[in-house]
Amino acid sequence: MHSKNFRFSLALAAFLVLTLPFAAPRAVAQAATGKIHGTVTDPTGAPVKNGTVSLYAGGMTSPTQEAKYNFPVDESGNYHGDNIAPDTYTVVYRAPNTPKDKVVDQFDGVKIAAGGDTEQNFDMSRPEYLAKLPEAERKEIEETKAKNASIMKENAQIKNLNADLKTAREDDKQQNFAAAEALMQRDANIKPDAGVLWVELGIAQKGMKQWADAETSLTKGLGLDKASKKPDPALDGAAENTLGEVLANEGKYPESQTTYDQAAKDDPSAAGMYYTNEAIMMDRFGQVDATVAAADKAIAANPNNPIPYYLKGKALINKATVDPKTQKIIAPPGCAEAYQKYLDLAPNGPFAPDAKQVLQELNQTQSTSYKAGKKH
Repeated sequence: MHSKNFRFSLALAAFLVLTLPFAAPRAVAQAATGKIHGTVTDPTGAPVKNGTVSLYAGGMTSPTQEAKYNFPVDESGNYHGDNIAPDTYTVVYRAPNTPKDKVVDQFDGVKIAAGGDTEQNFDMSRPEYLAKLPEAERKEIEETKAKNASIMKENAQIKNLNADLKTAREDDKQQNFAAAEALMQRDANIKPDAGVLWVELGIAQKGMKQWADAETSLTKGLGLDKASKKPDPALDGAAENTLGEVLANEGKYPESQTTYDQAAKDDPSAAGMYYTNEAIMMDRFGQVDATVAAADKAIAANPNNPIPYYLKGKALINKATVDPKTQKIIAPPGCAEAYQKYLDLAPNGPFAPDAKQVLQELNQTQSTSYKAGKKH
């Protein structure tokens, strides 16, 4: 009588919803009735969603016999019923797609006592149930169990790794770089295919000024993420932003510029920040032309950010000349305009005194018109 028309997926047995509850007569006095409850689980041990538990008084004598009571199984695999007349029953479970003359599982001789609440679970992973299944189906069930166990183990591992990522990021924030580096090195060895772990490791190594190690870790993390099915633009942009700083500290200025440009390409929403960081790094290492180029890109991406204007002016003033006749300083085109634009946007900014002093020396204290490049 057992139905063998259901298959097992990676997560659960595929039971569909179809319940036709049969209400027990309300005329029976509450004190003279009993209850039943339980859980339905499939052969892999997973809760079965939906279906119907039916009670047959005195046993089920015919495959098409009408049940005396029907109780629905909920989304969690649980069922319960009350107002049941005391008796001995055959209790069966049918999935929504089980034919009326078939059952998925059944128990005979289940007693319902007045005032009692009988627990009757349908554990289809029990040996006697599995023994009735075809060998091929039992093999499939064992494979599913193994896969489910592997998934659960991996999910638990990912949960732990995410907690470690949170801890490492907080350590970086507090400049506890050594702690973050040790934690991420351990986790990257545990799950070496997770790009985010290598990126976080590189960030910690950058904080420790381990430039070569940081370059290696960040490059590896970027490669893994970009080769994945769903690359994360924000992760890639952040990693390239950090890698750009690392490369600049290694004296690899052209490579640094290329990396910052790639960050802006991968994560356009943060392009202004990446280009500004590029200008800061190029300025820090005295790369005048590279500073101007990065500042122009930052201005085009976000014309309202004052910092790139100041950096551009600061870089261009290095190219100022002195008129041999008047001994006046002659600033290159765009220099005074950049300083003035900084003051327009940040009149009380940290670099305002310096910008004002330069403009005074250039005898150009009046506001000039400055047109930023188009946003891209």
